[in-house]
Amino acid sequence: MGSVLSVRYERKGTTGMDIEIGRGKTARRAYGLDEIAIVPSRRTRDPEDVDISWSLGNLNLDLPCLASALDAAVDPTTAGIIGSLGGLAVLNLEGLQTRYEDPAPVFEEIASLPEHKATRVMQEIYSEPIKEELIFRRVQEIKDKGVIAAASLTPQRVERYHRAAIEAGLW
Repeated sequence: MGSVLSVRYERKGTTGMDIEIGRGKTARRAYGLDEIAIVPSRRTRDPEDVDISWSLGNLNLDLPCLASALDAAVDPTTAGIIGSLGGLAVLNLEGLQTRYEDPAPVFEEIASLPEHKATRVMQEIYSEPIKEELIFRRVQEIKDKGVIAAASLTPQRVERYHRAAIEAGLW
């Protein structure tokens, strides 16, 4: 699965390229990074003349990179690396990082699962309860790297776990 970059472009006589997907519903065509070519322009820009920083509310970041709260994408180490480069990585507080003291062997098990067993075994793996002390520890691991810690909870679990997240230093 590649990353997706949403591109909106205009064609003469239209505004955007929405695609009808049924009964008054439309979608925008998205392009994978392997479908887009970046070519040099006729004019060269000096790096000092280009500002790629961005803001999210009161948060100002140097790198336009926001890593999604997916177990396969963000752990405290990755969050530290992305944060040190100027981006922001969001930790999934309902994932393996907060269910297992050492999630590395669990990730290895998932990676080795044959397709016909994957769903059942994944259900078992994710049935392990979330541990509030691990919420605190993982957020602290990110903050100890000197970067902004960001995390997510689903609406169903906010009431139960928000205190642990706030005590860990999220706001």
